[in-house]
Amino acid sequence: MRLQILLGCFIWAATALAEEARFESGAQQTALIELYTSEGCSSCPPAEAWLSKLKSDPGLWKDFVPLAFHVDYWDRLGWRDRFASRRWTERQSNYASLLRQSSVYTPEFVRNGKEWSDWFRNARIAVSDSGNAGILSVTTTDNKTFVISFKSDKHADLEAHAALLGCGITSKIGAGENGGRQLQHDFVVLNQQSQIMRAEGDSLRANLTLDSPDTDIPQKAIAVWMTRAKQMAPLQATGGWLGKIASGK
Repeated sequence: MRLQILLGCFIWAATALAEEARFESGAQQTALIELYTSEGCSSCPPAEAWLSKLKSDPGLWKDFVPLAFHVDYWDRLGWRDRFASRRWTERQSNYASLLRQSSVYTPEFVRNGKEWSDWFRNARIAVSDSGNAGILSVTTTDNKTFVISFKSDKHADLEAHAALLGCGITSKIGAGENGGRQLQHDFVVLNQQSQIMRAEGDSLRANLTLDSPDTDIPQKAIAVWMTRAKQMAPLQATGGWLGKIASGK
């Protein structure tokens, strides 16, 4: 009986260990690429198509982490974007204020906290030469709760951010500027949470939980980045695919 109990504990521990996923940045800064977009914007599909091509870029998750925030101010034209959120509109508005822009617009790319208007001229995203930005890592055993750790010699007040992303999404648009079109979406922000990091030994740590929406999503990923507390410009980022990667993703 004791042998069976010990064997059962061993199998449980081995299974738990096997299911842990870990993502980690290098020492150089990984770029955070943000796209502000909407299903109701006729100018957005080319930008989203460009973002989708990053799925096959060898620098994905290592050199850059992409996200697509769907804003809600286009919903007034008759088509409600199911991925749009007032939170993402407010985030873009905060950038507009910081960057002294006269208004928000779509599609807009933001790279490492700065407006990036020449994205379409860049076949590849340049690797950062910012030096040692610190090692950012994240682990999960259930694709829901994420343990975030940051190692650096700079222990200022820092904030961890995590976003659950959806890829391989298809939407049939019934109204608005894209009425009648079928749109493809990748790296869509489904949920995002933040937390001030706490010191533990030689690291800073945070625990974030991201519930997944009921919407059927073919492939999910996690994006994690950190900033100085209450600021927006990222200091380091990492991420990766969650669960089984769909064919061609």
